[in-house]
Amino acid sequence: MCVTCGCSDDGEIKITNMETGEAEHNHHHTHTLPDGTIITHSHIHVEASQIHSEIHSTTISLEQDILAKNNLIAAQNRGWFKGRNILALNLMSSPGAGKTTLLTRTINDLKHQLSISVIEGDQETANDAKKIKETGCKVIQINTGTGCHLDASMIERGLQQLNPPLNSVVMIENVGNLVCPALFDLGENAKVVILSVTEGEDKPIKYPHIFRASNIMILTKIDLLPYVDFDVQKCIEYAKQINPQIQIFQVSATTGAGLENWYAWLTVSS
Repeated sequence: MCVTCGCSDDGEIKITNMETGEAEHNHHHTHTLPDGTIITHSHIHVEASQIHSEIHSTTISLEQDILAKNNLIAAQNRGWFKGRNILALNLMSSPGAGKTTLLTRTINDLKHQLSISVIEGDQETANDAKKIKETGCKVIQINTGTGCHLDASMIERGLQQLNPPLNSVVMIENVGNLVCPALFDLGENAKVVILSVTEGEDKPIKYPHIFRASNIMILTKIDLLPYVDFDVQKCIEYAKQINPQIQIFQVSATTGAGLENWYAWLTVSS
């Protein structure tokens, strides 16, 4: 396994255009360093007898190089979005928090007010992309294989196929994971972390980096509050403790409760 990005030796990235069904495969997961050096994954397997400090130093150096290259592409993506007046949002959460349900509800409710396109990220399957496509929204599926997050290069390639219109919104649904997605800038205007009331109110302090990096926290499935042991105020306090500037919406994509505030933010920001 790659110690920097979490992909394995057998990792494969696939980008699928949900309108045409055409898929672009990348069988060789590569990292391009700032000096142009390309590292193709023959991963380094370290023997136990090697000195720990050497391993640690090499890992940090490689991670810095990879993140530097990612940030360069992310800056290019950000310029691309700005030049087309596109609001790009990076939606992040653990698996099952309700990203896709919230996304489909948002698209259906706002389809006559906002032009929304979606880049859907999952390790495998196009199940969520199919649900989004049923709304009439244009969507591109990115399968990361064994990769645990989207990166700026994937978004750059996905945008070439998605080709979102000017003055629109691009929703990027990241791979379900509360760790790695926070590390990789995609060129988005804002990061949105989604947390459900079924997960536990201590998530912000257990996974602080993703909450610190996010502009918005959406607390979902609030219709289930009578049936779960979840302290909303404590969760909000934890989130504010990690990130005092984070903006919080409490919603239910099932009943529609609280969605008006989320929609108002979207409409004003786009």
